[in-house]
Amino acid sequence: MEVNELLRKVRKVELKSRDMSRLLFSGDTLSFFKGRGMSFAEVREYQYSDDVRFIDWNVTARTGVPFVKVYEEERELNVIIMVDVSKSSFFGTGTRLKSELITEMSAVLAFSAVQNNDRVGLILFSDKIELYIPPSKGRNQILRIIREMVNFRPENKNTDIRKALRFLNTVIKKNSICFMLSDFQDDLFGAQMRIAGRKHDLIAIHIEDKAEHQLPDVGMLIAVDPETNEEFVLDTSDPAFRTAYQKQFEARKKKLQKIFGESKVDQIEITMGEDENFVRKLLYFFKSRAR
Repeated sequence: MEVNELLRKVRKVELKSRDMSRLLFSGDTLSFFKGRGMSFAEVREYQYSDDVRFIDWNVTARTGVPFVKVYEEERELNVIIMVDVSKSSFFGTGTRLKSELITEMSAVLAFSAVQNNDRVGLILFSDKIELYIPPSKGRNQILRIIREMVNFRPENKNTDIRKALRFLNTVIKKNSICFMLSDFQDDLFGAQMRIAGRKHDLIAIHIEDKAEHQLPDVGMLIAVDPETNEEFVLDTSDPAFRTAYQKQFEARKKKLQKIFGESKVDQIEITMGEDENFVRKLLYFFKSRAR
């Protein structure tokens, strides 16, 4: 990409994302960036309205009275943005690709973190770690992240979420808020996600295209797997085939939800063609978490 074109695209993403971030983090949603970014201070007796997740079961068992852990807020948190840059993200049946939406969402999250005076880092992954930018503060860090997201071309095209999570669990020592943006065309990462879910506050942002939910009846269709280049001839006019596809799609979705649930990982679903104004969904999620 030419330098002038790159700068223009970076500037466009920067301006749009900054405005979205201001909308997103007006009010009390900044309190979302608390919770895991806390250091232990003491225990005290449970009081009405205390979060049951902070009950200290060891002290409670010894005393017979419920106690909760009290934390002091760490003033600086790490926010890690993990982005799937495999070939399946370069797909979209609407006005833009999944990768373009992911770039915009990543920029919004980066602006939001810096607005909260937190450090933000970036992990780009396919079936390997394509790029790692360590957490840091400031506008230059945001611009670097946006520039990489806009201009980056991955070396590999397949997906290995397990490898990305293993890198997160190994390299990021400090408890962090981690956003993983992916279409999750992979389901072999349960063990590593459970580890990450215990160590970090991990949020899975699941990006799908509307056309992936249900096959349209468009007759004979040649489909290509973007990660393997394997071609398939599909008869979308066959009701039985469309029903089988739907069942397979729903089964895969249930499997993913089971992995997220067992790992205590929150999930945000974004559907291309329906939820492209994603700020509303993020705002709802952050407000619910803040409460």
